[in-house]
Amino acid sequence: MPLSGIRVVDLTRVLAGPFCSMLLADMGAEVIKIEIPGEGDTVRRAGVIRDGISWYFAAFNRNKRSLTLNLRHEEGREVLAKLIANSEVLVENFRPGVLARMGFDETRLKALNPGLVYGNITGFGETGPYRDRPSFDFIAQAMSGLMSVTGEKDGLPFRAGPPIADLLAGLYGALGICAALLAREKSGRGEKVGANLLSSTISILGFFAANYFATGEAPERTGNDHAIVAPYGLFRTKDGAVALAPAQEATYQRLLDALQLPQLREDPDFRTNALRLKNREKINRIVGARLLMETSDYWIARLNAANVPCGQVKNLAEVFADPQVEDQEMAIEADHPGHGKVRMLGFPLKFRDRPCRVRLPAPDLGGDTEAVLEEIGYSAPEIARLKEKGIV
Repeated sequence: MPLSGIRVVDLTRVLAGPFCSMLLADMGAEVIKIEIPGEGDTVRRAGVIRDGISWYFAAFNRNKRSLTLNLRHEEGREVLAKLIANSEVLVENFRPGVLARMGFDETRLKALNPGLVYGNITGFGETGPYRDRPSFDFIAQAMSGLMSVTGEKDGLPFRAGPPIADLLAGLYGALGICAALLAREKSGRGEKVGANLLSSTISILGFFAANYFATGEAPERTGNDHAIVAPYGLFRTKDGAVALAPAQEATYQRLLDALQLPQLREDPDFRTNALRLKNREKINRIVGARLLMETSDYWIARLNAANVPCGQVKNLAEVFADPQVEDQEMAIEADHPGHGKVRMLGFPLKFRDRPCRVRLPAPDLGGDTEAVLEEIGYSAPEIARLKEKGIV
């Protein structure tokens, strides 16, 4: 697999960090999840628990091994040091400075392993006035500007439903680690890679940011309408609603043919996208009235035949019953011994020759402790002593 032979020491918990390490694990890395003895990642007790396992935890910690380690104890930190020395990657999502206070600042890490790729995921970054603030996904969504452009024009700002700031930071973290591993192949040197929730979310502001930089004017919320294209949005049909996305002029012209509204071409209010934006409410009423005349299925078939991007708003039951989603295997099942089968999201990355797969179920707490310690040189008596002292 793409990352086979790469050992990752995973000091992360909750979501952003575990998502990062899961992506690495899905691509073949050996991820060793370090957890507090007797407690573990708090997500082990979050979400829906079925057959003794959190499906939330199982979904984001597949393909990992679990080593319990008391890092408050000097001997626990010695074990961590030995593990870091025998690994290629370290990833953590503590607040800035926490790992250094544990005795693992960058100087120590370089001494332990000059080729180490060190990834850290924080709320706001390791510098700046907010570096020590606590942060969660919701806070990053609010502070990034994402919520300011999400929701109805005259209503409150809305957050995105999924924890997109956490997931983006984890995704950027994994991307950065992969790039640093590639650079290390050329230079032999390690690298530190940082990702944070706030910057990651700001990075997807797209044309909103571009327009703000160009004009100095903060954009308004437009609900389901597109901020710079019209008509574009969610329109009711006879039995539901259809999302329309005629983003280019040629697509708009095809939309008029599909809707049998050729007269709009001659309307002086709609001859350009700029005019349609100015008269958005008027053109939305005309398009909306036409769409109300037929069912969603009718319009989905007709618009796709005309090569006009469109789709229905689906709930999750409909999403995972969709034949395209089934074809792409975006819902998979994994055996979890003692807990039955767990259904979870599939792999969005499709490698032709080295596909991602579930090699390991989410680990039981500390289930790999002895095996991992043996692999880095601890003898059976040494492991027994560490157990007796509560180090592992």
